[in-house]
Amino acid sequence: MQNHDLSADQVRDLRALAGMIIPPSAAYDVPGADDEKIFNDILRSLERDRDDIRRALSHLAAIGGCAFADLEAERRTEVAAAFREVGGAPLAALVRVVLLCYYRDDRVMRSLGQEARPPFPKGHVVEQGDWSLLDPVRARPPMYRTVD
Repeated sequence: MQNHDLSADQVRDLRALAGMIIPPSAAYDVPGADDEKIFNDILRSLERDRDDIRRALSHLAAIGGCAFADLEAERRTEVAAAFREVGGAPLAALVRVVLLCYYRDDRVMRSLGQEARPPFPKGHVVEQGDWSLLDPVRARPPMYRTVD
């Protein structure tokens, strides 16, 4: 995949981590985020998050002491947990890209009972929920200042 500016080790690490973030499910008949089609979409979609994702992957490798993809499964789980504890913008960017690409895959959308199509121009119907759940948010004081 061209134009993603990641090293070969970073691509392997990203794929391994994506597969841990969203593993495949036989019960729902869906692939994991490390599926070839989904992962290629992830690489194409780095865009504005590229630098944060590179930082996240570098930090992941530093925690593990080597390429994340080269770690044994048990150690990989430990390193991923330590990485999640640190969190921050780089990890948030990485997870955001993985989720966005995963949930635009046709197979995943069909498993959710959604028509595999873009949301616009037709849109999607969202069932009404319990709006009273927002009452505590409405009751708290504003977290902003007004501009005169």
